[in-house]
Amino acid sequence: MSEFVLKLPDLGEGTVEAEIAEWMVKVGDVVTEEQPICAMLTDKAAVELTAPVSGRVVSVAGEEGDTVAVGTPLIVFETTAVAAEDSERDTPERADRTSADHAQAVASPATPEARNTAGGAKVLTSPSIRARAREAGVDLGRIPGSGPKGRILKSDFENYLQSGDTGPAPETARSAPRQEPGASEIKVIGLRRKIAERMAASAREIPHFSYVEEVDVTALEALRGVLNAKKSAGQPELTPLAFLGLAVVRVLREFPQCNAHYDSERNVLIRHEAVHLGIATQTAEGLKVPVVRHAESLSLEELAAEIRRVSGAARDNTARREELSGSTITITSLGKLGGIVSTPIINQPEVGIIGVNKMLERPMVVGGRVEVRTMMNLSSSFDHRFVDGYEGASMIQALKGLLEQPALIFMP
Repeated sequence: MSEFVLKLPDLGEGTVEAEIAEWMVKVGDVVTEEQPICAMLTDKAAVELTAPVSGRVVSVAGEEGDTVAVGTPLIVFETTAVAAEDSERDTPERADRTSADHAQAVASPATPEARNTAGGAKVLTSPSIRARAREAGVDLGRIPGSGPKGRILKSDFENYLQSGDTGPAPETARSAPRQEPGASEIKVIGLRRKIAERMAASAREIPHFSYVEEVDVTALEALRGVLNAKKSAGQPELTPLAFLGLAVVRVLREFPQCNAHYDSERNVLIRHEAVHLGIATQTAEGLKVPVVRHAESLSLEELAAEIRRVSGAARDNTARREELSGSTITITSLGKLGGIVSTPIINQPEVGIIGVNKMLERPMVVGGRVEVRTMMNLSSSFDHRFVDGYEGASMIQALKGLLEQPALIFMP
């Protein structure tokens, strides 16, 4: 029997591991060359892998939700000429036996630390954490993992180091919680898992300073209505988000400290001249942040078009990897569900995020008289390590001034 072992390739941008998002084949399946076999999820994007050869699937590296290091055997194919004929006669017992014969070669990690608990049980974690554990002389078997199947995440490892715990290893076997009638379990994998990890890391590592301000957008809505009325039938209308994006670009000229990244590994704050505007977008797979690059160089119409384009690409999964990373500040909006106030979580490594709440007509006192005005709240969060409260509030006040007097947005 001839076999071909497909190892997880380097998926680009320094990727060292990827999560199995979806298996499209199973043990015993006969596949043809270039047939899709699985989807792998990196920190940046989902990547579909295809079969490099034709043959029968003998074994696979793990289940959906498992993480595989680059260079690790991912799937084994039987490539003999009779593979297709044999597969028709295969029984479930033979497929299971064949899979077991190859399980050690495919699923076993390449490092000895993979089995270092007191009972010899497998420790699930990433190669980078294994390397850090070796350097620190830490027994990974002592660290309780909060990831799927007890996988040790970066946060678990760092919390363990901070605790200085030298006690006995935690129990590795825990009974499953009692399942209530009608309840169902949903495995947290893929993009949803990445979102959970990123949000937890941001909330844990960044001291958020939140600031909310109400904005009178009556004049802005009047201007938007006039501009949209001049459009031909079928032309997309300008949304409030386009005006807000342009106003943010203008304001950041005065507050460059809010258009920055914090590199925690080097302890360096990087201020950007270019404004790469992140647009938080809800998709069927979860929240994505496509990026409008060099928003500072775009007109109102160009910015509106680019926001539509990248948001649409994120929703229909056609966004390129580079369009889903590299934002320097993010705008997030729940549209009509925006509520009155929100507390947005910063999109690391950025230091600021601006949330848009819904517009409401409200009675307001203007010049001693009660008038009906269109009001909207801006809910912002800043990294208090690098943006002082006064600076963050001042930026939002400047943004408020532009939105309430929209003609100022277009002044040089």
